[in-house]
Amino acid sequence: MQRQLRRAIGFIILAIAWEAAAHAAILKAPASEDLFLAAHDAAKAGDKAKLAKILPQLQGYLLLPYVEAWNMRLHFDDLPAAEITAWLDNERGNFIADRVRADWLKWLGQNQQWDRFEAEYPKLVNEDVEITCYAISARLRHDASALDEAKSLWRTAKDLPDNCTPLMAALIARGAIDEDEIWARVRLALEAGSVSVAEHAANMLPAGEIPDFKALERISKKPQGWLEKPPPSLASRPARELTLFALNRVARSDPQLAASLWEHKLRERMPEADQTYGWVRLGYHAARHHDPDALKFYARAGTATLANDALAWKVRAALRARNWGVVAAGIEQMPRELARDPAWIYWRGRALKALGKEEMASAQFHRIDKEFGFYGQLAAEELGAPSELPATAPAASVEDMARVAQLTAIKRARALYQLSLRAEGAREWQWGIRDMEDRQLLAAAALANLEQLYDRAINTADKTQLTHDFTLRYLMPYSEVLLEQTRVLNLDSAWVYGLIRQESRFVFDAKSAVGARGLMQLMPATARWVARRIGMGPEHLRDVNRADINIVLGTNYLKQVLDDLGNPVLASAAYNAGPGRARRWRDTYELEGAVYAESIPLDETRDYVKKVMSNANWYATLMTRHPQSLKARLGSIPPRAAGESFNEDLP
Repeated sequence: MQRQLRRAIGFIILAIAWEAAAHAAILKAPASEDLFLAAHDAAKAGDKAKLAKILPQLQGYLLLPYVEAWNMRLHFDDLPAAEITAWLDNERGNFIADRVRADWLKWLGQNQQWDRFEAEYPKLVNEDVEITCYAISARLRHDASALDEAKSLWRTAKDLPDNCTPLMAALIARGAIDEDEIWARVRLALEAGSVSVAEHAANMLPAGEIPDFKALERISKKPQGWLEKPPPSLASRPARELTLFALNRVARSDPQLAASLWEHKLRERMPEADQTYGWVRLGYHAARHHDPDALKFYARAGTATLANDALAWKVRAALRARNWGVVAAGIEQMPRELARDPAWIYWRGRALKALGKEEMASAQFHRIDKEFGFYGQLAAEELGAPSELPATAPAASVEDMARVAQLTAIKRARALYQLSLRAEGAREWQWGIRDMEDRQLLAAAALANLEQLYDRAINTADKTQLTHDFTLRYLMPYSEVLLEQTRVLNLDSAWVYGLIRQESRFVFDAKSAVGARGLMQLMPATARWVARRIGMGPEHLRDVNRADINIVLGTNYLKQVLDDLGNPVLASAAYNAGPGRARRWRDTYELEGAVYAESIPLDETRDYVKKVMSNANWYATLMTRHPQSLKARLGSIPPRAAGESFNEDLP
């Protein structure tokens, strides 16, 4: 008790000291937070004159380097290079300097100032594709083999920066990228629905091989018409590739229709390699639709080597079909980097166990049973030992936290958070902790918790490798209102905490790109719907970010979803993707909860459900101080009834 009291007093002293130091730094000069925010707005608007006027008034301000950086970016054209390098050297090791160096490298590349580029490039920490292409271009002046590095950038569905195009053209001219490689990139782009990327790549084909881009645009809008009335001849590759694109587009929404048109109108007119590709894509789309014919379509492709996404969905289709032989074989065919994923280690273990290979199965489970994620917990249970809390590391001392608090990045991060510049603050914080060892990470997490920067506390504590503090990884703020709400509504508080941790990391004013707000990330329409149902007045909706109001609205909505669907796994999926989808993803027979979660077609929702349920299990363990069964928590997903409607009856 005395130790806890001394620690609490130490926290208070540290908080007061840190607060005083921060404000002293801010108030040392005649600058103000308002002045800094004005500089921030001027920089965003590209207002050089306003920024130049503000800059001298911020001398001595903690965040002055940000303003200097914004000003410098606007003056790359006219500032002496020596002045830029002097500033970068003075700020070297700090986050803002790395970002300015990245921007300057791009400016140097655009202006082909290669000597300066090569002098600065080795000092950069965080690189991107545009800078990589400039770096290769710089090296090509004296090392022809540098061009080989550019080839690894080719096989992607993403658009490449313009400065990469000459490198790709040089590779094509040299024969390092042939027509098959160009078509492979076109296919990847079309599979991803990136028609513009496909057109850009196709323009690098020989003149007679470039597909009809107008036809490509028509197919992207009305693919079924192309399959129903294909070209009279499919002898040319462009015609065949357009047909395969149409097949993909139709299969995305209706794999059975696509398979029928493929089988009766097109397949026999295609070369064997294209037939194989067509069956693989039909299998992939059918698997994502949970179509029972998915494995039949995959089987028609024979022993073809499958891309990672197609292989993963073949295994998921086999999981839903309870075909453990195909599960095991599919995972064994995965490339090493994919097979190392805990999901596939676990499911390989389950497949081997189902096939009677107990010893081999146990070896798989032992590979991940000490990991704290979804599949680590399930693997531990397969070995007969539900996951237990790791030993809690000694609490960070006041001295440890004080040392972390003095780091430049942490001081700047806190100042940015105080100015409600959360994104900038988070980036500074991440920079500050990037090379920390466990003890420092726990001190930083404790410090963030003290400052109510709950997202930073959780994300920082999550990074420890050998010593851990799960009370920081799984914080329980707002407990007074949350525990009362879950008691009144008869909701599992561990599950609600697990969901909020995933939704917002307890950032009370979080706002998503689509407009979801607050701790429980409520959409405005959902908040209004719930408020009407529970009799909450419209005046409260103006404060939907307020923690207590958001929790009341969010838990009531979650209760409605749970009562409607009857299972927390389904309800978690519904909270993220909507109740209609959650119902639709069931099967005609009972599914194991983990199989349902693994076979959710939306990547975001699949990851979300696993993390919410894993979080909930750890929260329950913390609350009860007893190991919990994740498998029991996941339970079984009941089958959908014949003729059941999947209308979205909740917002």
